[in-house]
Amino acid sequence: MARTIFAIAFLFLSFLAVTSAEADHALPFNPSYYPHEIQIKTVGLTSAKKLLSNNSLHAYIGGDPFVNGGIPQHLGYAESLGSYVVATFDVASTSWNQREKRCAGAGSLVSGLAENKGNYIFHPYPVTPYHEDYLQHFDLAESVKNKYRPGSERGSGLNVKIRAKGTLAERIVFSTSRPVEKGWDATVEEIGVEDLVSPRRIQLNGSLGPPWLKEGWFQSYLLLAGTVTDAETKQAVEVIYQRLVSGSYDSIVEQLNLERRLVLLLTQDCTRVVVGYTVRREYFNNSDYSEGVENIARDSQTGLNSPIFIRTVKLKDFPWNGWLRLGIDAKPSAAWNPIGGFTDPAGRLIWSAVGDPAMLPAPDNGSWLPNRATSTLITVAPTNSTLSVPKDAVVPDPETGELRPVAANATAKAKILYRVLFSSFQDKTPMTAADVLYPFVFACHWGARDPRNQGQYDPLVDASTALARDWLAGLRVVRADTEVKDFGDMKFTFQVLIIELFVKHTLADLHQVASVASPWSSVPWHLMVLMEEAVKRGWAAFSAEEAKRRGVSWLDVVREQKIKDRMAGLINRFLQQKYIPKELKGFVSPAEAASRWAALKQFYRRRGHFLVTNGPYELVRWSGDVIVLRAFRDPTYPIGMGSFDHYAIPLKAYISKIDIKRDRLEISAEVERVFRFQRSYRVVRQAIADDSMGEIRPVLCHYLVVGPEGDVLNAGTSEQEKAGKFTADLKGKLAPGIHTVMVALYEGENFVNPEIKKVRYRVGGSS
Repeated sequence: MARTIFAIAFLFLSFLAVTSAEADHALPFNPSYYPHEIQIKTVGLTSAKKLLSNNSLHAYIGGDPFVNGGIPQHLGYAESLGSYVVATFDVASTSWNQREKRCAGAGSLVSGLAENKGNYIFHPYPVTPYHEDYLQHFDLAESVKNKYRPGSERGSGLNVKIRAKGTLAERIVFSTSRPVEKGWDATVEEIGVEDLVSPRRIQLNGSLGPPWLKEGWFQSYLLLAGTVTDAETKQAVEVIYQRLVSGSYDSIVEQLNLERRLVLLLTQDCTRVVVGYTVRREYFNNSDYSEGVENIARDSQTGLNSPIFIRTVKLKDFPWNGWLRLGIDAKPSAAWNPIGGFTDPAGRLIWSAVGDPAMLPAPDNGSWLPNRATSTLITVAPTNSTLSVPKDAVVPDPETGELRPVAANATAKAKILYRVLFSSFQDKTPMTAADVLYPFVFACHWGARDPRNQGQYDPLVDASTALARDWLAGLRVVRADTEVKDFGDMKFTFQVLIIELFVKHTLADLHQVASVASPWSSVPWHLMVLMEEAVKRGWAAFSAEEAKRRGVSWLDVVREQKIKDRMAGLINRFLQQKYIPKELKGFVSPAEAASRWAALKQFYRRRGHFLVTNGPYELVRWSGDVIVLRAFRDPTYPIGMGSFDHYAIPLKAYISKIDIKRDRLEISAEVERVFRFQRSYRVVRQAIADDSMGEIRPVLCHYLVVGPEGDVLNAGTSEQEKAGKFTADLKGKLAPGIHTVMVALYEGENFVNPEIKKVRYRVGGSS
């Protein structure tokens, strides 16, 4: 009780300096998120099982301590896509170097493994219900599944010698056959989704991505493209892939056909075939008592190791505040720096709390959520046309990074207007336009090979910023606004920078477009410059790969004392010089530069590290297997508790009836509604027209039409009409013939595991 009183008093008193609240006034706006302090501890599976059972952990991130059962009743769990189960043929063998033989063997192998009822879901297609784009692949996935079902014409017995790699693979194979160690034809193994996407993941400063990171077609490409052996097929795959990532299509129908064609090409080679996928379970304490947590949002593909979890979870003991205890299954192995570090699971979790990205991955679909850079308006040029980039826009020199005026005839495909939400950094310096602009300079400094910049190149920065550098056509600062949140006797004032950004490409999903080169930085320019200087001097490298190549340390601004001592010496020199990098000379005054270096010096004295961000949590302690983060409740932080709460309860919609009319489909629906009772809730399924009770969220109907040849002919979205129905309008849009219409309903922003129904539709009638 004493600890609780202290924590509440501490947080309340921290606001007295900036507000005029009375002593008993409830704060109307609470910056940062619910827990006051987060402890992250490395815990093995055996220990995690014990600690979760006796209420010593609030949640465990990573492995499943209860894979063999015995789950205590007070635990809940969050599910997300875990891994693919695949079989890869030995193409070096003359028996399997021909596609026809591999595909025949794959039919026998996959059909045999389909009989297994183990800890995986049989799904011999790379796009799963955990991908937002599953609807446009549904008929293809069902066709492959039917082809490989036990007892199908492909046969159900295994006549392929299998090597099992990993515990799950051994369980699957042992259920129907005995794996071999020598003379094997194919290897069955589990490939984690995180292991698959990590090499392509962008986790640089305030950026996450790439835009299509969670899309099924993209993960299919990562999973299978490297195994394609036929040169012609490989070339066709790359052509389609480049069209998709550059938005080189004229309509949503063309985009869908490209995605379907890409996946079909990837699967027809049969060097690697997908058998199914697994679902990850991560446990949390769901007790009704003080040990429990609630408001659990998870990402559909990364689970609890995601920014959304940190931004919603709260202890049942407190409406806000408290000490959150998290366990993670692997020790931190990556260096701690915000450029090329935090790349392991522990690092990603830490950075989810300490950093603050411009946009967050949407937890239950493949798009993005605005966080610190909100795209308020996106203007796209018409087909076969472009937009002019204003003459006062700037663009970094592709080799030196210097900000220069755009060319007189510069054009773009889209213009994005951002509201950039400023706040103070944890060293108490205010954020300015220089902090937003410098990441563009940095990307060219370290992402482009230039003989004039000796030692100023890192392949990880190159790969992570290549898309943004390629797409950026120009940007300009429009103005600075002040936003006031008025709560009567209390006012909170926030600074907002309005920035226009012009890009050379566009995509069907405009949120994805906005995520490519968002004007944002999670760390201040002076820390970026300090880290640059440390790397220039050969003390360390930003990434693990470059550190190994150069034979230096992987830059760690927290745990490596030798590096920190050298950086502290640099700060003293820069403070005396009032140092400003040449690229920021027009944006930063000498007095401001001196103030920045002095603040960073004081922060290091206070915290003992250089990990300064403008995120909701700051690092306060670390030792051995324990890391402690504390909420940064600065009144300038613009995002408060509850901002992402509705993602904690993803709801689903269901198709109750489809009526086939002459020129349309009419879809009736049922939805899930949330009924709240103080701090508890229940989810009830009811007719969509019954809106008398419960929390109402918008429902969308998506449909697409596939013709007799397997091509998508039409696709559309329908909003709710009177009496809770949706209409798929097909009038005049289809040629004569029998077509397949696939329909799915999505409630809120949840596109995961939808109920999809197919109907046959004949133009001019039905069948």
